[in-house]
Amino acid sequence: MNIGVLALGRSTFDITFANKKLTQCTHFLNSTKHKIFGSCQLLLDENDATQEIEKLKKEPIDFVLILQVTFTDALASIKIANSFKKPIGLWAFPEPRLGERLRLNAFCGLNLASHAMSLADIQFSWLYEDPATVNSSKFDLIFEQKIRRADIFSKDLLVSSSKKARAIKQKISGYKIGKIGKRPDGFTTCNYDQEMLRDFCGIKVEELDLDELFSLAKTVKTKKIEDDLRYLKNRLTFIENVNQKELTNSLKLKNSLQEIKLKGNYDAFAIRCWPEMFTEYGAAICAPASMMTENRIPCACEADVYGAVTQLILQEVSNQPVFLTDIVDIDIKDNTGVFWHCGQAPISMCGSEFVPRATIHTNRKMPLLFEFPLKEGAVTVMRISQAFGKLKMIIAKGNILKRDLPFTGTSGVIQFDREAKEVLEDIISSGLEHHVAIAYGDFEELLSEVASELNLPVLYL
Repeated sequence: MNIGVLALGRSTFDITFANKKLTQCTHFLNSTKHKIFGSCQLLLDENDATQEIEKLKKEPIDFVLILQVTFTDALASIKIANSFKKPIGLWAFPEPRLGERLRLNAFCGLNLASHAMSLADIQFSWLYEDPATVNSSKFDLIFEQKIRRADIFSKDLLVSSSKKARAIKQKISGYKIGKIGKRPDGFTTCNYDQEMLRDFCGIKVEELDLDELFSLAKTVKTKKIEDDLRYLKNRLTFIENVNQKELTNSLKLKNSLQEIKLKGNYDAFAIRCWPEMFTEYGAAICAPASMMTENRIPCACEADVYGAVTQLILQEVSNQPVFLTDIVDIDIKDNTGVFWHCGQAPISMCGSEFVPRATIHTNRKMPLLFEFPLKEGAVTVMRISQAFGKLKMIIAKGNILKRDLPFTGTSGVIQFDREAKEVLEDIISSGLEHHVAIAYGDFEELLSEVASELNLPVLYL
């Protein structure tokens, strides 16, 4: 097999570690029976990717292998897939759970790419393996096109409804989401269709500019954040260690969100949280988003409107704050996965034996974020998904285990009710989004009834 290789990365991650994994991957590929084409160098921007694509077009390749070395958005993957009339494979690299930053976050990149390809009807195969330990037989599975799961979302999965489910449908139909800023480029996972959303559940969306939030925050007097600052000093360690000016800026964002919520009568927000939050305003919105979510005003990051819808539904079903999180790792041998986000889980989800810490964003180095492991206990996982361009509900159950913090920020280790291998297969081959919401408790039955009320097929992960 003649394989054309393109290695994708992003400079905000640990490039030294990324290159180490890429070197291991290159050694492995060169040890196989296949002929390898391509520079096997990290492509860190669109220009690099374009140049490598043009070079590979001149080679007699039979298969295109995209190495998802670190997290990237889906733009490059889709461009590569559309540039070659050849079978496509994605290979992402796991990383150890050391309680440190996500150095690669490659699984999330794989997740974004698989969703984008589901929307574009691009067939692909994939691999999630460490290049240092992969063997030839496991690698060769990447040449087998995986069965796509568009047909699994069957109406036959719908169940009967209930009075409580009908009441929840009625309640959410009057909700309104404030979308602040645009979704990041390449994040098709955060797309939404206003008309489709209104028809499916009645929720309305109003779009606001980031500058509106920034301008309002800059006018907030320091006195207005004194209560929040006092609250956090009583709940967090290390708060005195972060930049105090940036901390003040961060808490002013919470005050501004409260004002916007009251003025517009919003029930949730979907917020563009980077890069402008750091580069133009000068602070993180993660902790303010967590505090708003704790107060039952869900805040979805990356302007993920359906993420906010997911939070609202699960919040109503569970009657508690919910956490919109990424799945950043699935370890088949350990039979577990990891939920993670930068530092915006509600503080009420912190384990009882841990005191939450104040911290800074791992890439942007600004506060305020929270850091703690998720408390142990049974959880329900849920998402309103647009995989394959049709709305459906994703439901899973599992238990957050009593484990050390797997990665910095707010994160926890989950053991799903199904085998981790099966969950992994469904996430990627079904083209699911990278954001899911979690709540403590078992709400599968009621969520299924709500799905029936909303005329949504269900996938039980």
